[in-house]
Formats: sequence, structure tokens, C-alpha cells
Amino acid sequence: MGFFFSSSSSSSFVFFFLAFLQLFSIVNGRNLTHSSFTPFNHDLYHSSRFIAKEIKGLVVRHPDRLRMETMRAQNKGYNAEVLVVTYNRARKDVNDSSKFRILLSFGQHGRELITSELALRLLSSLSEEKSIPNVDLSSLNNILEKIVLKVVPMENLNGRKRVEAGDLCERRNGRGVDLNRNWSVDWGKKEKDYDPHEENPGTAPFSEPETQIMRKLSKSFDPHIWVTVHSGMEALFMPYDHKNTTPDGLATHVMKSMLNDVNRLHCKDRCLVGSGGGSVGYVVFEMRMGK
Repeated sequence: MGFFFSSSSSSSFVFFFLAFLQLFSIVNGRNLTHSSFTPFNHDLYHSSRFIAKEIKGLVVRHPDRLRMETMRAQNKGYNAEVLVVTYNRARKDVNDSSKFRILLSFGQHGRELITSELALRLLSSLSEEKSIPNVDLSSLNNILEKIVLKVVPMENLNGRKRVEAGDLCERRNGRGVDLNRNWSVDWGKKEKDYDPHEENPGTAPFSEPETQIMRKLSKSFDPHIWVTVHSGMEALFMPYDHKNTTPDGLATHVMKSMLNDVNRLHCKDRCLVGSGGGSVGYVVFEMRMGK
């Protein structure tokens, strides 16, 4: 899981995020990467079509708090679309521009199927069609009235479809580019353990439509916090990803303190906490923008 905070991060986010993390105890899965081109197990995970259908149904049933848009882009004949759901409990006495903005993105790597399951469960819980165990709903609702959420349930839909077709180890997009390495910071730089198959950065920064869409969304929404959800290890990452250091200043101290609280209260201190580039064992050449 990656976290990108602004210097104005509110401590109330900890409560919201702890509630969000409770969903991990509900949404579970197994490692399906034993072999390539294996039938997709529908007993463990829903298809992308099913997830999209369920989310659209939530939006239809709860227009007072959910709305949806599909963002599209193309490059040299390759097309991509990204579903974006906005959660906002509009109130006449609260100005939306004063609310805390959080961007949550899931499914950047096609094979990380469980992350999109979590996105579906989160939206179902925000719609109050599913419950979140061990959470004070009155406190949570009070916080949610002060927050605008944008949720990207399947950032890499084309890559996910390749997984659903049987290529269970596929992490890249529909034309073989690792979206995690298609951002601009240190683009194309190769570490000693560089794998050209797994880590193809594309022909240029932002060459991929999916990355172009996420850049456009982040610029227009201007989130205070951007959380990107991955699967495969227990970790709470903060900048930087592209080098083994963390930023200086008060914002970094607040960010790490918040992650340590989440780790202690939810993860029982099992999670790694620190820079993505230092904690995960390799650096990632991407840039996620926030305030």
C-alpha cells in the first residue's frame, strides 16, 4: 500500500483509514500465481465485468452520496478507460471546497485481484449496504461528512482482463507496460535487478493511457492524500519510491507518525513502515502528485 500525504493532513484521517482497513479482515484471497495461463477462479474473485456492474448498481441506488464517471484515453491505437467513483455526502451547510480530499486507487497491477475486491467492499460499506465491524458508525459518519473521496476500483482494466483470460502472473497493462514505472521521475533508469519483461517503463513518461488518466485525475481533484492499494506484502509505504530516502520536514514526521499508529492499531506492528524505495527491496520510478 502506498501513501501520499499533503502537509495539511488531518488526524481524523486515521480513524477513517482504520475503518477502511477493517475491510481487509473481510476480503481475503490466495496466491493464484502458481502457473501461467490457468483458468480464472471465480470462486475466489469476481470478474471485472461483475465488479463494474455491482459498482454501477450502488451508484444508481445511492445518488445522494455516489456518482460515477468513465475517463478514457488512447495512444497509437491502444485504448484504456478508468472508472472513477466519487463519494460525497452533500450538505447545504458544508462547502465542498472546504472538505478533505482523498484519492484511493486499486488494481494498478492486473494480477493484484484482491485490491479491486476491497474497492467494491469499501463502496458497499460507504453506501451502508455492508457493515464495517468494530467501527463507531456515528463517529465515522461525522468524519465522512467532511471528506470527498474519489475511488478508482480498477486502474489497469486491460491488464486485469489478461489475468482473467488465464495469464495469472501478469502485472502490466494491455500492451505490456508496467504502469508503476511509466511516471516521470527517473523514468527509464534501470536498477541492477531490472527485469525488462516485468518492468517495461513504456516508450516515454506517460506514454500509457492509464497513466495519462491518473495524472489528469490527480491534477483536477488535487487530493490532500492519495492512497494506492497493492497486494503481496504487509507494508505501509510513504515517499519516496524512486530512492531509498524520505522527504525532510514536518509533513514527513506527521506522515510517518500516522502510519506507525495505523501499524500499531490495525497491523499489530507486523507491517513495514517507511519509504517504498527503502522498504520493498527495490526502487520504483514513478511520481504520484499531491499537494
